[in-house]
Amino acid sequence: MKTYIALFRGINVGGTKVLPMKDLVALLEDIGSQNVKTYIQSGNAVFQNKEENASLLSNKIRAAIKENHGFEPQVLLLTPEEMERAIESNPFPEAESEPKTLHLHFLASMPKNPDLGALESIKSDRERFALKDRVFYLHAPDGIGRSKLAANTEKLLGVAITSRNWRTVCKVMTMLKQYGA
Repeated sequence: MKTYIALFRGINVGGTKVLPMKDLVALLEDIGSQNVKTYIQSGNAVFQNKEENASLLSNKIRAAIKENHGFEPQVLLLTPEEMERAIESNPFPEAESEPKTLHLHFLASMPKNPDLGALESIKSDRERFALKDRVFYLHAPDGIGRSKLAANTEKLLGVAITSRNWRTVCKVMTMLKQYGA
């Protein structure tokens, strides 16, 4: 069995694309997953599955959600090693003490032509960012609610993203450790 982290994009936000976590657990179990654990309603799951191909498994999960709930969210699957590398590569360790200000944007693929200059030009004086592998790190001490940088990251990177704050990333890592990962 292979251990996966599933990060779902855009579910349970503003009363749309509703997918209760108990339904997600059942759905993942129905497609052969075991030891499913979820964290908060925004769609974070850790589970084990026999499927070795993450892309095939992601498509299977999306199709099952569409069949059972009528919408097809983006599902980014990570391995424990990828999550651990994302945590270890954090370029802003001093921001970890304020976990709501540090965000990791997990990228669906490597950007071919990220417009880092445009990102730099729209960031506030207090914001910092770094792109490492398939993770875009954003330290936004004033929050991301009004951040032009946060609002335009996906467009200027040119790839789909799903974001988690540092607290969520650490909680998911704690869940992974229960598997011995």
